[in-house]
Amino acid sequence: MTDFKAIDIRRLSLVDGAEQARGLAVVIDVFRAFTTAAYVMANGAERIIPVGTVEKAFEMKRANQSVILMGERDGKQVQGFDYGNSPHEIRDVDFTGVTVVQTTSAGTRGLIRARKADEILPGSFVMADAIVEYIKERRPEVVSLVAMGWGGVGKAPEDELLAEYIEMRLKGEENDFEAMRETIRRHPEGAKFFDKTQKTFVEGDFHAAMDINRFSFCLKLVLSEPSYMIKVPIDG
Repeated sequence: MTDFKAIDIRRLSLVDGAEQARGLAVVIDVFRAFTTAAYVMANGAERIIPVGTVEKAFEMKRANQSVILMGERDGKQVQGFDYGNSPHEIRDVDFTGVTVVQTTSAGTRGLIRARKADEILPGSFVMADAIVEYIKERRPEVVSLVAMGWGGVGKAPEDELLAEYIEMRLKGEENDFEAMRETIRRHPEGAKFFDKTQKTFVEGDFHAAMDINRFSFCLKLVLSEPSYMIKVPIDG
């Protein structure tokens, strides 16, 4: 049986960290890319195709009018896209059977840059324990936890703390999620969701992202051309 206390767990950050990821990589974007992606898949989407640029997303739309475009730049919905990057906005939308093309400033860039890893999982708190269980089932020699942060260039507590949460769970150590949540809430990256002058970041997004273990599945990137995310149910 694998001794997860002895496993090679590598904590990495930002775009540079994604490029260094090896083994099984968890690319983390809590606010908000992979929280939004989890809700989209829970609401029936067949797959999500992450792309690095807005232009690539529009190109895929021209090739297939049935795809849904979702994403942001500087936190704001891209003009011409169907949805932005808000889990609160799409939590009750029916995506049954559709393909979504997603591009964000941090999360999707991380997936694309982490191609030297053997497996890639998008990470958010709503799938935290499912991610842990998937890793335990796969028993990789190396786990890379990549906290993408704000725009992939500045560290953010929500992503760093999810990496800490996953590492501690793998090692059989206890987490204090409520303390983590409060730390995130007090930090500017969390506090902005409660600023009524903000139109891009709404309070509902914070609560959706902090709904820990809402889903009993994780997401996995299928490495193909183009690569796409699928839902992987976790038993237990």
